[in-house]
Amino acid sequence: MLKSVLATALVAAAMLSSNAANSAENTTVGPHGEKPAPAKEFVLSADEEAKIKAGNFTAALVWHETSEYTSAVDRGAKEEFQRLGINVVAQTDAGFDAARQQADVETVLAKKPSVIVSLPVDPATASTVYDPARSSGVKLVFVDNSPAGYEHGKDYAAIVSDDLFQMGEKAAQAMGAALGGKGKVGYIFHDADFYVTNQRDQAFKTVIARDYPGITIAAEAGLADPARAEDVAQGLLTQAPDLDGIYVTWAEPALSVLSALRTAGNTHTKIVTLDLNEPAALDMGKSGNVAALIADEAHMIGVTAARAGAAALLGKDAPPFLVVDSIAVTKATLGEGWKQSLGRDAPADLLKVAQ
Repeated sequence: MLKSVLATALVAAAMLSSNAANSAENTTVGPHGEKPAPAKEFVLSADEEAKIKAGNFTAALVWHETSEYTSAVDRGAKEEFQRLGINVVAQTDAGFDAARQQADVETVLAKKPSVIVSLPVDPATASTVYDPARSSGVKLVFVDNSPAGYEHGKDYAAIVSDDLFQMGEKAAQAMGAALGGKGKVGYIFHDADFYVTNQRDQAFKTVIARDYPGITIAAEAGLADPARAEDVAQGLLTQAPDLDGIYVTWAEPALSVLSALRTAGNTHTKIVTLDLNEPAALDMGKSGNVAALIADEAHMIGVTAARAGAAALLGKDAPPFLVVDSIAVTKATLGEGWKQSLGRDAPADLLKVAQ
């Protein structure tokens, strides 16, 4: 499950140059070079909440697709809207189709929502999707990215995402712990210009080099097409069959790496990857190859997006790029980590095998 890669178009090269420069400073930046602000520090006062509850406001959730991640963001947004007395009048799923998302916005506007929370399928063309809502005075809050040409504070209230450098940093720390601080590691990175994965991948590499002199990245492979993940995994293992660990850019291709290791009868090599995934978590719970899954607080992304939208209804400004924390989920922390990330209990079968 990669929430952003499939849901969002590739960003411009100039943006990536800015991101690369900031990543070198060990900090996350937003899609337009924004400085991150902690989501947990953006709060509403009791007086502001009372005004919102008295406002008879409504909201719509215009999603890019349906997944474990989106469901967690959705739950968080609905819970916060309900807490603030804002009625959710519509919810849509575009199935990763930008044209369908545009139709969804048009359909939703018939219900006259006060605020829309959405993740743009294609930021490069998304202004045409959201212009009717913006022109109607609807407050817009985005997850991960915003339409090209839109300005914070003028066209939308905030972008909410995860702390990208922190995700890669915690992946490196998890790998260091799994290998006892020494060994040879394979590095499978996302070979595309996309600010989310680029920052996460680079952070892993930066922290390994900075903090773990006993760990060497002995083999690298770029993943451009997720459908070719198994070929990439097999190629990496052919190049370096004696790896102690493998970092994989996100959880779905990590399953292909896991399959390749199982086929080779390899129970030694540890996998660290990003985002929660039930098959990977099941292997981790059984003390298999998967050592850790690094997840963001997806549920909190939804809470924060709803809160930023509510604030905008009162004319209160939110920071342009709000970020939530990440969690290193291991076998020992599977239950609490799953709950903290997704806002729901882990499946019973996962908890059972992890005991």
